[in-house]
Amino acid sequence: MSGTLWGGRFSGKLDPTAWEYNASLSFDWRLAEHDVRGSIAWAKALMKAKVITLDEQHQIIKSLTDILNEIRAGQFVQVESDEDVHTAVERRLIELAGPVGGKLHTGRSRNDQVATDFALWLQVALKQIDAQVKNVQTALVNRAEKDMGQLITGYTHLQRSQPLLLSHWWLSHFWPLERDRQRLAQLRERASVLPLGSGALAGAPFPVDRQFLANQLGFKVVSPNSIDAVSNRDHAAEFLFDASLIAVHLSHMAETLILFATSEFGFIELSDAYATGSSLMPQKKNPDTLELTRGKAGTIIGRLTGMLAVLKGLPSAYDKDLQEDKIPVFETFDTLNLMLPVVAGVLNTLEIRPERLNASLDPNILSTDLAEYLVRKGVPFRDAHSVVGKAVRKSAELRVRLDQLPLADLQAIHPAFSEDVSSVFDFQASVSRREVPGATGPKAVLIQLQQAKSLLA
Repeated sequence: MSGTLWGGRFSGKLDPTAWEYNASLSFDWRLAEHDVRGSIAWAKALMKAKVITLDEQHQIIKSLTDILNEIRAGQFVQVESDEDVHTAVERRLIELAGPVGGKLHTGRSRNDQVATDFALWLQVALKQIDAQVKNVQTALVNRAEKDMGQLITGYTHLQRSQPLLLSHWWLSHFWPLERDRQRLAQLRERASVLPLGSGALAGAPFPVDRQFLANQLGFKVVSPNSIDAVSNRDHAAEFLFDASLIAVHLSHMAETLILFATSEFGFIELSDAYATGSSLMPQKKNPDTLELTRGKAGTIIGRLTGMLAVLKGLPSAYDKDLQEDKIPVFETFDTLNLMLPVVAGVLNTLEIRPERLNASLDPNILSTDLAEYLVRKGVPFRDAHSVVGKAVRKSAELRVRLDQLPLADLQAIHPAFSEDVSSVFDFQASVSRREVPGATGPKAVLIQLQQAKSLLA
């Protein structure tokens, strides 16, 4: 194709199918504004290095600013020879500025150019994802406040275990997302390294002030090694990992909410705004938004493994394989940008069903409290555990609830049981006994809630 940035060495044309295979404009165009930003900074650096004159810098920056306005207005016209975003912008620059536009690429390679564009895009993307994760956290905090005082049966191994405050359960999903936000912030730091000035792999041959470039573009430091700078895609892999973990945490919560929305549990009901129906069965109310959250988590994980597979066998410096970094990152960003607001919407609009939550509170889930009752009477916990296990078995044999087991039967199992054993079978009291930091007691949960709100503030 004519108009390429590399055609001088070639006498023949690239096969049309090979051209389509090689071109990346269809997906890297979203880097266009960042490409222009980097080019404006590069023009200033070239002028500082006396590679171009001040007048030439002004001409180039004026034309680049016009291109930026075209991009933002959706008026930039792509042509057949635009192999990638860099080719398209440079082609348009030369159309507007004339031959002086051809001076902009002096000392610069698409290798360090695309690494810079990608890093600039990532800084913006990470802030957007962070804000969306924060919105889900806010929804969880709002639920914890709204549902304060409501009890729920806690589950381990999907078996009824111990009573909890529902607010404690909501907040259990806040903290994984807080760790996700910490990872996103750490990635912003690690990705704030300027590749521009590294050339193809050996560095720029002109005295370009790279720290000036970093300051212009908002990077904290410049890359210490030009070979590493053009081949480094750690930030792409790390973004995909962070995104995968966000999706896993959302999927974890979605799976439980799907169960809680079933007729068998009936703990919650989803808003009509976040549920769908069946094309055949009129009674159905399907949690499709949550099921898609669960499913898309798997797709995001797949993109991470694909990216790592691309990187694992590359030789040193830049290779065209690295063009495969953008599609999985862009697609994952787009997926999270839909997934996170939907999950926040589900949380903000669902209704809890207190009657079903209360009905699930089986006295058997106070078995641990019964063992602790014996501990307070001097029985070693390991013995108390065995004693209560026998009491549970006895209640099953008699087909009565644990709290209805006659005192005589309890005392036959262990003499430490007395008439005050009935005080054990109080779900609110069970929760209130657990007031150590991080526990489900009302005071502990209020402290936890305040911690969460402070982080959001």
